[in-house]
Amino acid sequence: MTETRMDTRVEGRLAESRTGWVGWVMFAGIMMMVIGGLQAIYGLVAIFNDEWVVWGNGNAVLLDITAWGWIHLAIGVLVALAGIGVLSGNALARAVGVVVAAVSLLASFAALPLYPVWSLVVIGLDVLVIWALVAHGSELRHA
Repeated sequence: MTETRMDTRVEGRLAESRTGWVGWVMFAGIMMMVIGGLQAIYGLVAIFNDEWVVWGNGNAVLLDITAWGWIHLAIGVLVALAGIGVLSGNALARAVGVVVAAVSLLASFAALPLYPVWSLVVIGLDVLVIWALVAHGSELRHA
């Protein structure tokens, strides 16, 4: 995909016009809120019904399922809040977004034995979010 950016003069200073990559950053922010919701739901399910797992081999899971639930609930809230920050176009929020998306990815990978399909969906979304924030995060600031 080619990027077209036109530089124009606005009140004597150079201003950059919006590019097509802004949509990917908006996607990342919105998906972070969705991923946060998914992680929170996953956490609540594990907290309130720790017997409902797809596959529960006690040797493959290092923590109790309820403990994993609390971890995923906390990660979900952090990811959702970071997604709101990313939509603001703040550089610090983008950096925090990359970190919490990476933590979400690692937590979902660790929970693969418990909820394999759910974890794979969240891992895939986290990879897209990290790519959008790292590759094109600064585009939102110019929009």
